[in-house]
Amino acid sequence: MQLQASTEPGRRFAALGDEHAAAFRARLAAYDTAGALPVENYDDMKKSGFMAAFVPEELGGLGLTSVHDWCVGMDRLARGDASTAIAVNMHLAGVRTMLQLWHGARLAGDSAAEARHAASMREVTSGNLVLCGTATEPGTDNLRPLTTATRIEGGWSITGRKIFVTLSPIAQLCNMSVRVTDAGGDRLAFATVPTTARGFEPQDDWDALGMRASGSQSVVFNECLVPEHAVTVVGAWGRWSPAGLIARTVTNLVLVAVFLGIAERARELAVEAATKQTKTRLGGPLGLSPGVQHLLGQIDIELAAARAVLDVTSRDLDAFLAGPDAQAPALEAGHAIMRDYQAAKWTANQNAISIVSKAMDIAGGGAYMTGNELSRLYRDVRAGPFMQPFSPTELQQYVGQVAAGIYPEG
Repeated sequence: MQLQASTEPGRRFAALGDEHAAAFRARLAAYDTAGALPVENYDDMKKSGFMAAFVPEELGGLGLTSVHDWCVGMDRLARGDASTAIAVNMHLAGVRTMLQLWHGARLAGDSAAEARHAASMREVTSGNLVLCGTATEPGTDNLRPLTTATRIEGGWSITGRKIFVTLSPIAQLCNMSVRVTDAGGDRLAFATVPTTARGFEPQDDWDALGMRASGSQSVVFNECLVPEHAVTVVGAWGRWSPAGLIARTVTNLVLVAVFLGIAERARELAVEAATKQTKTRLGGPLGLSPGVQHLLGQIDIELAAARAVLDVTSRDLDAFLAGPDAQAPALEAGHAIMRDYQAAKWTANQNAISIVSKAMDIAGGGAYMTGNELSRLYRDVRAGPFMQPFSPTELQQYVGQVAAGIYPEG
């Protein structure tokens, strides 16, 4: 039992995820120890077309459109290297936005914008453009960025500090949330900043418990200048909009697949330990122990639940995005979609943490050693609940509010 892609581009994407996972796993230990980004992984994914998954076939990409199949590919990749999976997901989310803007410009007859977005996607296909992204700042939340975009002649000046700027060491463009203040008050906006811009200042400070090879350093933006089209106002600062709820759900649901992939790899290692490790008292492999059998049974049950909830949630999201309600969604619909994502996130993340812990119990004390793969999976899987929105202390309250027909403004 595992997630299966439902479209031809999705099947190609998943197959590439499988291929890359094996190679990346063999490299990861050294990069994890050093806390360094494995640049060669991204070179491999550029060559294979994995990083151009959302670029239309007519522009040289795979033509992926399904969120469900995006989840399948990321699940496969994460079985080999979860750090690379969460990092490349930031890039893929940015390319998917380019795809939407390209489609929108084509439908609107805006040939200049269509050409601009097409040129950017061709740069992705050629391997010359990598995107990073961040919406995280210390002391605030995703709806209330403190980083500001101020109008100047010919464009914008951006100032602030972002943390968890994943994949930024090799990116050419950074997608980020900002605050814009105009006559109507504070607005939430998104900006695209070249990493070569004056005032783009990487801090080289990534040193975390897990996901150590993700390149998630902090970046200071010191009056970075960008053109007019690089900043788009999307709504009121501190308030949810239907489009905002849907966009955050699409991007972040896929991260759940990364933690599912970690759990699936832990399950493989648990079975390997149960069948290959022996104990004198048992007179054979660990799997002869009733206690080990019980833990393996729990692992498979928890894994089935995690897979099922992600499979259903991502298929439902695809169906919504393809339907008429997605064109002008109501706030209630946006919250319903976000609620379903939060339920999937909680279920899959909690089960993944439990699965990795049980796998360590089966493998024994050796799994606690730094060089053991299960030790790294244990550190990596704990990142799942922290992915915003919402934090572990907020998630269940939010789901309950929406169930009660109470729709938080922000």
